[in-house]
Amino acid sequence: MIRFEQVSVTYDGAPQPALRDADLVVPEGELTLLVGPSGSGKSTLLGAVSGLVPHFTGGTLRGRVTVDGRDTRTHRPRELADVVGTVGQDPLSHFVTDVVEDELAYGMESLGLAPAVMRRRVEETLDLLGLNDLRDRPLATLSGGQQQRVAIGSVLTTHPKVLVLDEPTSALDPAAAEEVLAVLQRLVHDLGTTVLMAEHRLERVVQYADRVLLLPGPGAAPVIGAPADVMAVSPVHPPVVSLGRLAGWAPLPLSVRDARRLAPPLRARLSERPLPPRSAPPAAPPAPAVTPPRPRPSGESPAPASGTATATPTRRPGLLARLLGRTGGPATNPATNPATSPATNPTSTPTPTPTPVAQARALSVRRGRAEVLHGVDLAVAAGETVALMGRNGAGKSTLLAALVGTLAPAGGEVSVGGRAPHRTPPAEMVRRVGLVPQEPRDLLYADTVAAECAAADADAGAAPGTCRGLVSALLPEVADGTHPRDLSEGQRLALALALVLTGRPALLLLDEPTRGLDYAAKARLIGILRGLAAEGRAIVLATHDVELAAELAHRVVVLAGGEIVADGPTAEVVVSSPAFAPQVAKVLAPGPWLTVPEVAAALATAAPRSATPGAGAPAPEGAP
Repeated sequence: MIRFEQVSVTYDGAPQPALRDADLVVPEGELTLLVGPSGSGKSTLLGAVSGLVPHFTGGTLRGRVTVDGRDTRTHRPRELADVVGTVGQDPLSHFVTDVVEDELAYGMESLGLAPAVMRRRVEETLDLLGLNDLRDRPLATLSGGQQQRVAIGSVLTTHPKVLVLDEPTSALDPAAAEEVLAVLQRLVHDLGTTVLMAEHRLERVVQYADRVLLLPGPGAAPVIGAPADVMAVSPVHPPVVSLGRLAGWAPLPLSVRDARRLAPPLRARLSERPLPPRSAPPAAPPAPAVTPPRPRPSGESPAPASGTATATPTRRPGLLARLLGRTGGPATNPATNPATSPATNPTSTPTPTPTPVAQARALSVRRGRAEVLHGVDLAVAAGETVALMGRNGAGKSTLLAALVGTLAPAGGEVSVGGRAPHRTPPAEMVRRVGLVPQEPRDLLYADTVAAECAAADADAGAAPGTCRGLVSALLPEVADGTHPRDLSEGQRLALALALVLTGRPALLLLDEPTRGLDYAAKARLIGILRGLAAEGRAIVLATHDVELAAELAHRVVVLAGGEIVADGPTAEVVVSSPAFAPQVAKVLAPGPWLTVPEVAAALATAAPRSATPGAGAPAPEGAP
């Protein structure tokens, strides 16, 4: 169906090809998963299939790409529209109309289909993707995940022979991602549709793939083969494959089900090993240096602390203990808890904790006529990392917007660093709170990476080179002269994160921070965020990435219908939820293990030299 014959693509001004010597065939009626590090040329390869490369992007294409017998060199994208359907990384750039139902019909109108056919296909697609309740909604009012589903649906309605998808599940919650993948499976198995899909969150999709197409690095020749064979040598792989490599399992498992069949000996060994200590926020971290807060306006006095008659503006006894102990029920009151009360435990001395960096009390937020948040109570301590999770449209991004001040509360109150964000000038809030949005392009204005970094250093009053150092840590291969628009979605996200981190705000907010990042870039991001938390910075991230939450967050808050339905330590919340449990937790249940590094650390302390191969023996030094 898709054939590449010695294809190389070089963009104007680029020192080397973005794609080099691609010679491969994607068979008809199969789901081929395209994987590789950020910037390895995945988007370029997908663009070559749809004809966008080079007809739209420019550059030079050498070799030949054919789709269903049509040469993309002589057929422009509009001449391939009945054969190839494309969904890019950014759903907003995909939309043409303003309303969901109109967007689903637009592609069919362009192809001149009969109105009766259009109506039937729109209804089918609304049901397949769970969009029926959104059919009359303006696209601008949808959450990022909802927009992604509409973008996929607008392509499905034309029934193309080939679907090209660039990270279609990156903005979706786990349940919505499963729905989309189930639809793709149905198209492949029942209709014989050829699907070529690039995705970084391999834990979601690799078990569904018929083949895996690996781009090892920028300009490197592609490798295509069976999923297990390619995952054995791939530099990017999901946690279940990492666990299989560590345990020496053969063949490597690609799904939780396959791994659980191999896991009993490993679970037995781990049951004898103590769980490595997990990171926790300091009891009394140093508060980040910020400008002293202005006098609190009337009506913004803090609410009395539980169990006390009054609360001072600088101390709130027992707050951190209550935060770390909440599981969705009432907060613990140290005055009545026998384990902590000085009256019943004379040897215990209450440890004072600082005022929360950010706090919401009975917060309600409206978007138009809809109440998106209702009665939300949330406090974030210095040095704490909180993951906001929940299905698309649950209110995660709205809560971040309220914390940064772009949305005003309809009820209740929000304070960050002692200020009400929506009433404080942005220049005064820049060192208190910074937001990395879902769309990183919203923060990028300059013509080069170097210019963006220089502007960020100047705006934050940071030493020259501060921002550039952060960019190098996240994406070391990006050159100073690169235009931000030439970066991949993941690279743009990393650049936007570096711009915000340059100001080193006391509260850092991130909306889907790993969208578009490969595993190596995500690991570097986790290292940077852990360092910031250790310095006393509070971090709140809205994410559907359960692996990120398991590895980074001290605490997980689950939102549903605009309300908090769970709030507690990460291990308690994610393990108790089938939707939000990471792969390692599912494989090694009922054990407490969440991540591969935890398992590796435990096995490293295990001394039996006679461990049975495949039973979880430590990997040789230097093994992945």
